[in-house]
Amino acid sequence: MERLLVLVRHGQSEWNLKNLFTGWKDPDLTEQGIEEAKAAGVKLKDMKLQFDMAYTSALTRAQHTLKLILGELGQEGLETVRDQALNERDYGDITGMNKDEAREKFGEEQVHIWRRSFDVPPPGGESLKMTAERVLPYYRAEILPRVMEGKRIIVAAHGNSLRSLIMELENLTPEQILKRELGTGAPVVYRLNEDGQVVSVEDLAD
Repeated sequence: MERLLVLVRHGQSEWNLKNLFTGWKDPDLTEQGIEEAKAAGVKLKDMKLQFDMAYTSALTRAQHTLKLILGELGQEGLETVRDQALNERDYGDITGMNKDEAREKFGEEQVHIWRRSFDVPPPGGESLKMTAERVLPYYRAEILPRVMEGKRIIVAAHGNSLRSLIMELENLTPEQILKRELGTGAPVVYRLNEDGQVVSVEDLAD
């Protein structure tokens, strides 16, 4: 039985390009992001992968990325579940702020803490720990059981919602997951055993 789970961070968004804290705001992909998503689809096609079901967030950039990937795979009509449980972390009061401007306003060290600590949220927003507390119950209840049934699943989401999943899949500590960079439009391919443990992982980043 094939227990396949592929995670893909969305391609570059318009706000990524502008260096803004995006969170739950809903910009679409840039031209580069569109190309990154298509390239992700080509990589998965080259591996001869097909999927039984897809999951994505409630945000356009992740949904658009998934649509482009499925287009490359010839699976445009694939059953897809969209849920805000998979949304990016909420950056609260700093949403929409340029990261350089945030450093000027709040100080380099404070912004670094908000971005790279595990459990310190920005004002009105979510820490990575809080993001994981919303993402992981959804994964365990909705996604993992289908993988364990032998369904081949693809999840197109966001840097921090996917970090939460990777932390669980790879048994990483908070310190380790904070150092994990996820490339835009770069699929990570997991295969699981009958106990739900990862037996192989392949990062398709260039």
